[in-house]
Amino acid sequence: MASEDPETRLKRLLYRARHRGTKEMDWLLGRYAEAKLRQMTAAEVDLFEALCALPDPDVQDWILAAGAVIEPAYAALIGDLRRYHGLG
Repeated sequence: MASEDPETRLKRLLYRARHRGTKEMDWLLGRYAEAKLRQMTAAEVDLFEALCALPDPDVQDWILAAGAVIEPAYAALIGDLRRYHGLG
């Protein structure tokens, strides 16, 4: 949201990352967001926000499934998520 102040945006995105609908995704995205969100650049926040808008099964596969075909725009972010959780 362009008119939203940065602090509100980060709080909303953190909430969204923590409350995905499945415990696995709450943990995977929520813990990552807690640790990394405030250090992200504006472009990185935009990308993470876009990732959070994608269906959970796709994102979960990208993070957990070895050899999953990751959408190129998200490859670096998924790699960082995997490293953060000790998955790669």
